[in-house]
Amino acid sequence: MVLAACYDPEPYVASVEDKGPSISESEIGKVFPINGGISHQICNPSVSQDTARFPASMLWLNFSSMGVKAPDSVYNVVSTKERKVTQHDRLTISDTSEKVLWYLMRDTANGDCQFQDPEWSTHPNFIASLRAYDVNGSKSCSPENLDYGIIAVRISDKKRFVFYDKKEGEYGDPHIWVDPSVTEPDTSASDTTIRGFFGTDRVRLVFVRTKEDNMQVRELVFRDFANGGKEVKLKLPKGYNGKSLENPLISPDGKFVIYNLVDVSQTSWDAYIQELSKNSEPMKIEKLDGMISAPAQPHWFQFDGRLFVVWVETDGFIRNDKDFTVSSIQDGSAGRTMMREIRLSAGAASDLAMEWIGDVREIAPLPMIGGRSPDSKFLATGTSHGFMIELP
Repeated sequence: MVLAACYDPEPYVASVEDKGPSISESEIGKVFPINGGISHQICNPSVSQDTARFPASMLWLNFSSMGVKAPDSVYNVVSTKERKVTQHDRLTISDTSEKVLWYLMRDTANGDCQFQDPEWSTHPNFIASLRAYDVNGSKSCSPENLDYGIIAVRISDKKRFVFYDKKEGEYGDPHIWVDPSVTEPDTSASDTTIRGFFGTDRVRLVFVRTKEDNMQVRELVFRDFANGGKEVKLKLPKGYNGKSLENPLISPDGKFVIYNLVDVSQTSWDAYIQELSKNSEPMKIEKLDGMISAPAQPHWFQFDGRLFVVWVETDGFIRNDKDFTVSSIQDGSAGRTMMREIRLSAGAASDLAMEWIGDVREIAPLPMIGGRSPDSKFLATGTSHGFMIELP
């Protein structure tokens, strides 16, 4: 499995014949290119959690070329001598018409080198991300000199909250849960405290710590700020040594996390669900008869009071170098997106903690790794190429 994050500094370059796909419509729904589709690379696809302000949209991280409509002169899409598009220099929310609805540029004046691993939180107004800086203070931002911290971004005013300012790794995959009852935080409150920034102390953070200079998991860290925010090191699955732990996502109720454990070959993985408590055991999502693979890039999806897990199945790499608007690709050969309803009970015995409801169902014959929108209508994907599907 190729990661949803963009750790490789070498972007995919489309051939000169690539003119970019157009919207396609078929029995699977409408397929829309994001950032030019096959013409430009994106990573860290994350479907919009705010269907009111950002409908039919997704969050993504750029490489060094852009295929969207610039909303102003700051968000440039063409590199010039004065202003250059730089790899991982902006967080972008754009919609199916390729219009940029929101963005955040790196703050070079305050030492920002790049973003990494952005993910929309469970709350519509917050994003979690890594922020890199050069340990030598150089503006060249050489990869070997980068150190990383963990931040939250408040979408409504683009302010940041710093969880960790430094000494975290580039494979951290942070995710945050915020009390869903919070509407608009008091922007006059201090943005240096949890309550001031988020409008509540009911905030939870998960992220990965890896062994030095590689992707192998060392710790899965959980912090509950309503209870002091002390780091809790969750138990890791058996056989974790030498593997990477990827894409941990907190459930809508804030009580569980879901993630992949990936073999060093990047072609074998398992998926787990785990309660956010110190002594909890990882619960493996079993590969059933008829499944192409174990679930990859699992996401939570809550709709009308019901909870589902959405995942991708594929018999190879997830890195997408195909044009999803082409009908011959829409036959499941590149992979497929699946979903199954689930019931979770925090604090229950293991036989009741996780209960599956009904069968696994296919929702798209394409591997859409960026989740399903809260209104149920859209799927998102990226790495290397970005697309959204409007389901029929």
